[in-house]
Amino acid sequence: MEDHDTGAGASAVGMSGASPTESVGPPAGRFSRHSGAHARADHHSEQPNGKTRKRRKRRRGRKVFARDENGAVPLVAPAASPASQPQGAQPRIEPRPLLPAPPRPPQQELPVFAALDLGTNNCRLLVAVPGRHGQFRVIDAFSRIVRLGEGLTASGRLSQAAMDRAVEALKICGEKLRNRKIRKARLIATEACRSAANGVEFLDRVEREAGLKLEIIDRQTEARLAVSGCGSLVERDTQGVVLFDIGGGSSEIALIDLTGRRSPRLANHIVSWTSLPVGVVSLAERFGGRTVTRETFAAMVDDVAARLKVFDGRDRLAHVLASPNFHLLGTSGTVTTLAGVHLDLERYDRRRVDGLWMDRDSVDGMIERLIGWDFQQRCANPCIGADRADLVLAGCAILEAIRGVWPSERLRVADRGLREGILSELMADAGVWRGGGRP
Repeated sequence: MEDHDTGAGASAVGMSGASPTESVGPPAGRFSRHSGAHARADHHSEQPNGKTRKRRKRRRGRKVFARDENGAVPLVAPAASPASQPQGAQPRIEPRPLLPAPPRPPQQELPVFAALDLGTNNCRLLVAVPGRHGQFRVIDAFSRIVRLGEGLTASGRLSQAAMDRAVEALKICGEKLRNRKIRKARLIATEACRSAANGVEFLDRVEREAGLKLEIIDRQTEARLAVSGCGSLVERDTQGVVLFDIGGGSSEIALIDLTGRRSPRLANHIVSWTSLPVGVVSLAERFGGRTVTRETFAAMVDDVAARLKVFDGRDRLAHVLASPNFHLLGTSGTVTTLAGVHLDLERYDRRRVDGLWMDRDSVDGMIERLIGWDFQQRCANPCIGADRADLVLAGCAILEAIRGVWPSERLRVADRGLREGILSELMADAGVWRGGGRP
């Protein structure tokens, strides 16, 4: 099962390595001035009358070619001086032996960084090299829906089948990482492993079988990384943003105030945050995800709204809510799915979705459209598919609750998040962008 996330399903892009040293000259001794045909041209030959005469091979303005393994190479040789040539004769062109070109200096190898995010629903990996200041280029990626948190709400434990799926995906990630020279990596696990009674036990198994040591991060770190990953989508004139990451088992929300002096790191402007212990998997398991009536959908919205009502910092952006420079920024499968449906894509295309702006009416229309579809219609949509068909309306319910607290005329869609945030922080901490230019 593949997820339509950054780089998912795409072939790996090769890392730019050192260029091989090239030599354009012939091997030593070949085509030298006194060997081969040129030597034979200067020999004395016996004539029938017993006299000898020196044979000269005249070259009438022709180009002389020496051949190396790559074919004929024209040589440019200086003309003979007039004093050494008979009057009226054509200038003699002597071949000059080819000298090997100086070796090219090897291209500096860029450092490679990696980020892995094992969530309640997905297992995702990004491998990248730094680019221009604050940017990076993905050279490998992997994403698979594993549903690690399946059944967790009811049992409080990770199921055997769910752990098996996750371990198989993590083995692939481990191979990808071992096949590259990684300078620095961070491998994280989120809500499913945080809340499961056997979460730590499962990560021990991952270390044994996949060779990967994952860390369980807290919710505040998760919110900060999501913000760090979306920094480039917040424009300079923005005054305030509510960034939300609707996950499988939890939903992180960060309030970002940009009315003061702006720091290069967007996460430095978080004035309030919360992590709701509810995501698309847990909500769909409690209310049902296959058959969702309007009453069921309203009940899901009310459940999330009640959790937001007790969030103490919810009013920290009240001074910018009415500004045209305030907007919502969503990073999750829910909003990327909405964007794909909105664009009527025949196949999910990250390049068209990431950074897309949707106005209030467009979001309303998409949610209304999805509520009107039955399970099979959701499965048939190429931007939803069978893997998300029972989860997408739970995600829409969380989105509606967020829009109820922070109404905005604009929503920006981000097909990026935790892994991009990890990579940005790893590269910044390693100093690869120091000086503001290329690494």
